[in-house]
Amino acid sequence: MNFLERLLDGAAVEWKPLGNIATLQRGRVMSKGYLVNNAGSYPVFSSQTANNGIIGKINTFDFDGEFISWTTDEANAGTVFYRNGKFSITNVCGLIKINDELNLNYKFLFYWLTIEAQKHVYSGMGNPKLMSHQVEKIPIPIPCPDRPLAIQAEIVRILDTFTELTTELTARRKQYNYYRDRLLNFKEGEVEWKTLKEVALDFGRGKSKHRPRNDPKLYGGNIPFIQTGDIRNASHIIQTYSQTYSEIGLKQSKLWPKGTLCITIAANIAETSILGFDACFPDSVIGFVANPEKTTSDYVEYLLSSLKTKLEKKGQGSAQSNINLGTFKSLRFPFPPPEEQARIVAILDKFDTLTTSISEGLPREIELRQKQYEYYRDLLLNFPPPLTPS
Repeated sequence: MNFLERLLDGAAVEWKPLGNIATLQRGRVMSKGYLVNNAGSYPVFSSQTANNGIIGKINTFDFDGEFISWTTDEANAGTVFYRNGKFSITNVCGLIKINDELNLNYKFLFYWLTIEAQKHVYSGMGNPKLMSHQVEKIPIPIPCPDRPLAIQAEIVRILDTFTELTTELTARRKQYNYYRDRLLNFKEGEVEWKTLKEVALDFGRGKSKHRPRNDPKLYGGNIPFIQTGDIRNASHIIQTYSQTYSEIGLKQSKLWPKGTLCITIAANIAETSILGFDACFPDSVIGFVANPEKTTSDYVEYLLSSLKTKLEKKGQGSAQSNINLGTFKSLRFPFPPPEEQARIVAILDKFDTLTTSISEGLPREIELRQKQYEYYRDLLLNFPPPLTPS
């Protein structure tokens, strides 16, 4: 019998509706203006899942202590969070306060609800919801009712260990991005600052002159036609494509050589990848062919990746985010001597392998740790279901 089997061996389980052992309530409406006018240090949690659900910080708090919150509405309905400290929540969040902490551990309840809450989301009318009257009916297992906290604490300890491993790996990815930005952070006077056109053999937008653009005679040949989605989905080098041009399509476009850096300027701004073959692309993409005496496509791609957030901001303000060629032509970037660029690229290539390689980098490790966590969570929280009246 292994450790997990011994932990749960012969454990009796008592089931109770959540509403019988906890108090549920909702948050309050807080406008953007309210958040701005009452800015402070106490977090406000809302329905989003990014940044742990924080949408701002204010100078007061509505709650203090251990709680569990859940998202009540829309795409993230049923997502649960463990909270501990001084905070507030908005009206699209619910809050759970355990009535008897001598029988139920908050972290144990949290882990249980990460499995169970999503099963109770109502998705009618295209607007997912998980309201208080649904949450209070969720059955909660109380293992070993005579000494419930001991076994709950051990289950929490095991699951916390896996959670911390995944968190550490995610933090390591952010650390690599930090070092990338530091390597590419030059001050005025340290290096030469030039426009991309000044270090390019060719620099311009792709071409697709024919109208309508979807004319069938343009397509179906053997000439790769790269689109913004192909650039976004590639990992550094574009190796696949979903569309091809015919000879007629090629005549109204432009064939860019292998090694060209592709930069999107519409929808997803400043996504970059390098052509692994000769290809055409539309005018929503800029092509950059490096002058080998001055720079490389690899160095410029790392530069643009580091500055992506700033470039995205330049493209905001219209219904569909976009940035034009003129904006890129006017921007100046740091270009140290070619040998220093090569040193930086060699370092960042190693970082890139660690942070993006599916087979040997962090994404693979994070995925494995997440699967391991889910496996043990489901195993540890696999209690006999409550008996139903016959």
